[in-house]
Amino acid sequence: MIDQFSQVLQIFLYSMIPGVEAKIAVPFAIITFGWEWWQVFPIAILGNMILVPVGLKFFKYEEQFLRKYELSRRFIDNVLSRIRRRTDKKVQKYKSLGLLFFVALPLPFTGAGLGVVIAYLFDFKFYNSIIIIFIGVIISTTLTTIFYFMGLYIF
Repeated sequence: MIDQFSQVLQIFLYSMIPGVEAKIAVPFAIITFGWEWWQVFPIAILGNMILVPVGLKFFKYEEQFLRKYELSRRFIDNVLSRIRRRTDKKVQKYKSLGLLFFVALPLPFTGAGLGVVIAYLFDFKFYNSIIIIFIGVIISTTLTTIFYFMGLYIF
């Protein structure tokens, strides 16, 4: 019982890490713990989404705090301008679908964390952002789980 709780906690916490998120936590739990995908999926999605509302509500304040210090201000300027430059055309053209694309794309440095930053930069409404990011997380996690099973089948 305690061992299984420990596994649930690990899956949940791994899903919260930007870059890892649910899309990597599901195959990880299948390989490491021997769980079925349908057991892992809801835990990983919940772990991935738990910080999204917090990020959407407080990212502005985090940015203001970090801008008080020269080193972090330059870092924030660099990162946010790079994200805006790389996402501007797609998000401006496709709006919500552009945000969904960047969250659902199952590649490193895409996902809910990037979705929060994009939603902040382009002034998406709070509830719309949560729904779009949630759908994107489900798509991304589903795709990586399918890719994992396809790899097992092929090899």
